[in-house]
Amino acid sequence: MAENSTLPFETGIFNASIEAWQREGKKVVGTICCHVPEEIIHAAGMLPVRIRATGCTDDSAAEVWMSSFSCSFARSCMQFFLDGRYSFLDGVVCSDGCLMAQRFFDNLNHQFKDLYQQLVVAPRLYTDEAVPFYREELERFLAGMEKLSGNKITEEKLKNSIDVYNETRRLIREFYDLRKGDAPPVSGEESLKVTLAAMSMPKEEFNRRLNGFIREVKEREPSNGRGVRLMIIGSTLDDPEYVKIIESKGGSVVTDVQCYGSRYLWEPTVPGKGDMLDSLARSYLSRPVCPRMCNLHTGIYDFIHGMARDFSVDGILYVKMKNCDLWGGESVHIEDKLKAAKIPLLTVEREEIMTNVGQLAVRAEAFIEMIEGGAGR
Repeated sequence: MAENSTLPFETGIFNASIEAWQREGKKVVGTICCHVPEEIIHAAGMLPVRIRATGCTDDSAAEVWMSSFSCSFARSCMQFFLDGRYSFLDGVVCSDGCLMAQRFFDNLNHQFKDLYQQLVVAPRLYTDEAVPFYREELERFLAGMEKLSGNKITEEKLKNSIDVYNETRRLIREFYDLRKGDAPPVSGEESLKVTLAAMSMPKEEFNRRLNGFIREVKEREPSNGRGVRLMIIGSTLDDPEYVKIIESKGGSVVTDVQCYGSRYLWEPTVPGKGDMLDSLARSYLSRPVCPRMCNLHTGIYDFIHGMARDFSVDGILYVKMKNCDLWGGESVHIEDKLKAAKIPLLTVEREEIMTNVGQLAVRAEAFIEMIEGGAGR
């Protein structure tokens, strides 16, 4: 595949786009979990950035506050806060997406009392009764963002932010579609970098750059051969190096179903009969975002199966974060359904700190060779 070594995006946790934003006197708010609608932060005139721990190599300081038996992603995020990597943030908004996200928020409250922090509680069922509850949470969230920013969030501002984010979603889907063909001009590693950039810079700027990048990629020379087409699903994966290792063994990661990939910005927010908050509440709750939603399990599988079909996937890598309370429990349900559908599947366990690179490479290579040999079909 003809791939540029430099992408036209800011992918660093603190990057030039964020620095330029702050030089204008504007605030930056970190978020965790897809159930924190960033449109509300955007409408307040602040920059939402997704908290992650890409490249963490030591979480020993965080182990003082978070058990070694907890999810290493949450622990590594805590480590980055302790190391000052997120000192540029003016606030943090978390959700009770999973038990470890809740523990991270609790410890952050304890350690960083001067940092503005807010928790958005999202229902675990999508029902007619859940929508008004979640809408009330979003009202409280909105009031907090108005207080932090000093700006009034009007219906017009919120609608504009929803439009901007929906344009991001449209462009990301267009970018993903470039990998549907037999010779995708873009790698999975590159694609993950693009979605990380979407989480790390102003959306208007990102939309302009992605629009131009899509035109550039369409002019690339096609990759050599079809290769083994893989999809990654499961727990948080925010490190492009992980995907690079898999692709170095002959696989082509053509799509994903995970929080730092397609699920972050996939389906649009659909205007409803109520106001903008009602539309956000209904749209966010109805998405098959992750296994935290207790009555959407079939929808999650249908989403995974649909992505596998639409992107002509040959095999699926089910990547579970060790001690993940959501995807660890969901694995039996998903694995059984994928096996029944006769889709080759490899389940791997990972930690945020990449200590098992050799094992990953060996297992990925064996899985790719199995598919190439027609085993498991």
